[in-house]
Amino acid sequence: MGTCITGIRRATARDAKRLTRLVRTSRAYEGPYAPMVAGYRVGPDYIEAHRVFVAVEPDEDRLLGFYALVLDPPELDLMFVTDSAQGLGIGRLLVTHMLGQARDAGITGVRVVSHPPAEGFYLSVGGERTGTERANPPAVMWDRPELLIPVA
Repeated sequence: MGTCITGIRRATARDAKRLTRLVRTSRAYEGPYAPMVAGYRVGPDYIEAHRVFVAVEPDEDRLLGFYALVLDPPELDLMFVTDSAQGLGIGRLLVTHMLGQARDAGITGVRVVSHPPAEGFYLSVGGERTGTERANPPAVMWDRPELLIPVA
């Protein structure tokens, strides 16, 4: 697959439907995890309120992934990579960009409440396990690892 990224850009309200579709159709949330994202929506208001950035191919037609950084308190609220772009380094690119945004905002560490299967990824990009976010039925039926990614 010849995926080539020219960059990461700030998301706009026009991206809302594509971001919502990426979240709802992610293979990471199949099976028992599906109810958590079934009704999830990344709306224009959310994009306006937070630092939401998208990774795109050169023609900007194909969205490869995105993240949302909440500044107060500092938390990586969302990060998704399209199923077809998994394993290509998009997630690492997004985390590096997010850490730059956090550094520019004067943040020293970013909290992540991880999807359980993604914990290994966050550990591999410098995250440190700090605890467990307990299940909160009916929205979240399982405990999730809580990590902190230091901002160098």
